[in-house]
Amino acid sequence: MSIPAQPTKPGEGRALPEPAGERPGPDAGGSPPEPAGAPASSPVGRLAATVDRLRRKVMEAQAEADGRALVELAKGILVERLGCGPSEAAQQLSVLAGQAGLSPLEFAVDVINQAAKDRVSEVTEAFLAAVGRPEEPGEQSAAVRLRTAESGALAAAHDTQAVADSLLQHALGPLGAVAVAIWAAGSDGSLTLAGSAGFSPGEAERWRYVPPDVATVARRGLTEGATQWFESLARTGLPTIGRHLHPDGGRAAVPAGAAGRVDGILEIAWPAPLDRQPPQVVRQVEALADLCAHTLQTYAHVRGPDQQPVVLPDTAELMDLTDGLHDPALVLVPHVDTTGKLVDFRIQHVNDRFLDPAGRPRAVVNGALLLEAYPMAAGGGDLFQRIERVHATGEPFRARRMSLTALVGEVPLAAVADVSISRHGSCVLLIWRIEDETARLASLLQNAQRLGRIGGFEEDLLTGETTWNGQLFTLYGRPESSPPVPLEDLAAYTHPDDAVVVGRLLRTLLHRRRPASAVFRLQRPDGVTRHMRIVAEPVLDTDERLVAVRGAYQDISSQHWTEVALAATRDQLAQSEQHASERSRLALQLQHAIMPPTRAPLEAPGLQVAVRYRPAEEEHLVGGDWYDAVVLPSGLVMLCVGDVAGHGIEAATSMVVLRNALRGLAVTGAGPGQLLSWLNIVAHHLTGSITATAVCGLYDPSRHTLRWARAGHLPPVLVRDAQAAPLPLLRGMLLGALPETVYEEEEVQLAADDTLLMYTDGLIERRDRSVEESLTQLLVQARTVPTTLDQQLDRLLTYSRSDTDDDTCIVGIRLR
Repeated sequence: MSIPAQPTKPGEGRALPEPAGERPGPDAGGSPPEPAGAPASSPVGRLAATVDRLRRKVMEAQAEADGRALVELAKGILVERLGCGPSEAAQQLSVLAGQAGLSPLEFAVDVINQAAKDRVSEVTEAFLAAVGRPEEPGEQSAAVRLRTAESGALAAAHDTQAVADSLLQHALGPLGAVAVAIWAAGSDGSLTLAGSAGFSPGEAERWRYVPPDVATVARRGLTEGATQWFESLARTGLPTIGRHLHPDGGRAAVPAGAAGRVDGILEIAWPAPLDRQPPQVVRQVEALADLCAHTLQTYAHVRGPDQQPVVLPDTAELMDLTDGLHDPALVLVPHVDTTGKLVDFRIQHVNDRFLDPAGRPRAVVNGALLLEAYPMAAGGGDLFQRIERVHATGEPFRARRMSLTALVGEVPLAAVADVSISRHGSCVLLIWRIEDETARLASLLQNAQRLGRIGGFEEDLLTGETTWNGQLFTLYGRPESSPPVPLEDLAAYTHPDDAVVVGRLLRTLLHRRRPASAVFRLQRPDGVTRHMRIVAEPVLDTDERLVAVRGAYQDISSQHWTEVALAATRDQLAQSEQHASERSRLALQLQHAIMPPTRAPLEAPGLQVAVRYRPAEEEHLVGGDWYDAVVLPSGLVMLCVGDVAGHGIEAATSMVVLRNALRGLAVTGAGPGQLLSWLNIVAHHLTGSITATAVCGLYDPSRHTLRWARAGHLPPVLVRDAQAAPLPLLRGMLLGALPETVYEEEEVQLAADDTLLMYTDGLIERRDRSVEESLTQLLVQARTVPTTLDQQLDRLLTYSRSDTDDDTCIVGIRLR
């Protein structure tokens, strides 16, 4: 929904809706409607008419009183400006209003705005500059309505309920609002409904108090510290007062406060969804929230969350309180600039526990601005921002081990302390406690002993008294109320197999008077056996007499079992490495037996054939690259290369299966596409579902043609007239991916001195380049055509820039 446009100046605009406060129903505190059919002459009819007439008179009197207050204020301004008396000022006001064509009330508001130059004046000027429409009869200007609302709010500052009624009737009702709630923010972050209008008494009572940390519409405005507009409650899901009355209505939550302090929230309800509001409307509702700040401050000083009177300590009482503290403390009061904006805090009081880092006396620090006296407070640990937030929201802040900068005297420039910040009335109390170094070190020692499972002891040999710390009782599994175990009784708690070790420890300590250590198994009363290490030393007096023994126990059970597991893992790893080495050696032997690095030339009429195979440098990377060049019974020459996914003996054995299967299938006389289709069935069904790529070609010596197909492999490269280019990319899925697939074939006509290269990706693959870039580099190298085909293949292997250390196969043919 859109808020109705407001007039641009007094006397301009269109009629606004009747204020919601002028039409109260039974729930809003108004008179009940006259019973249906009751005649005007009946007792009930006469009573209803009387009540309605009296209500109208009260409202007219109230409106007249509000207008009279504004007129009297304007007369006072004229008295001061014109230097005349009250009667002459009244006459001048009437004359000037007539000359301007305005009513005395509208002209009085203009006079007030010109003299005040306050927030209400700014809002009025915004409407004057933004909107321009002709006046409609009976309409009040925005300036009159705002000043009337302000007058009502100030007159009823002690009564927040009356302030809410005034705001809804004079200012928010004409904007289309149907209800308003004024929330007071408590020091603990709670919200109290200080006043409301447009909501039923029962609804207001249900929402009288909202505990801290409960997410509501008003809470969002409090935590964000800025005006929050909600187009529709149904979209937010936030609970709030009166949500069931207008579940799809719009809401606004506007912070109300002054000098950077948020005293509460003004919540406004509309019956339908809201559109995006113009800036002048936003400024108007924020101005209305400013009017609530005074009454909220009064409310906070006289009422608590339970609506009972409370007494907050003033500054003097707070100063007396800090003087009785054993920790350093500062009493801070807000310091604002000429516009009312919070810029700093003044140090109202420091107690005698505070030591200034610069050595200044407390009398110098008292009265100084916080950021001027301690500029680094704005940065270290966000201290100043924390103080600002506590002052604004009233929610106390407490933190352990927070970094303080330039606020502690004994530690130069920085320290870690426990900090407490709270708001009391208009003051902020800052207290901190620097952690005692001795206590901190003792805590660190206790934590180290607990984490390291270490317990200390001391045994006085003169008195026979043995002292344990609490951790040692835990290690022994004994209650702290039981007596400690002396060293001479240690053997009774030791595993029988370790008695010799404990005896050797005691002889070294007590007889040789030397430090000693030992590892033994402790048998606890609960039946648990723990591996313990004891380290002890003798204590001698000035006459070299043994007077005491002190030392520590450490539970090393976890370390012991870790060492046992590590030894077992080491043995298992050695076996696995030996097994892997044997598998790699077997795979390499199998690969070399079937795929020798070089091969005797293939005899074919008018054709020169050469092959090269380069295995991976790392034996564990032995892969499944393979090649084949064979003359078939039909006289055709089959040329093929392939690459099985993976490494190791599985890849090598799979390579053997595919290579031999292709040889056997080739004698059927089928074309390369059909051969790859059959080979795909073998890969998918007969080899454990392996995957591989391959390219297969059949060369016809009589016609000098090559018919070829590919299964996910890089296409062959044709070198002709010192130019190299890959053959067109044919469609073909890699082997083993699908149960059945069809492969496309193509025939290439070869000429004399043409060279055709088939290869696996180990020749060109790089980690830092794409396949297209690597293929371009191969084409550059292939353009150079040495005298023999063997020299050309050797050259390609020599200048290969591959960095993946993968197997590489090359098959080359050259027509004579």
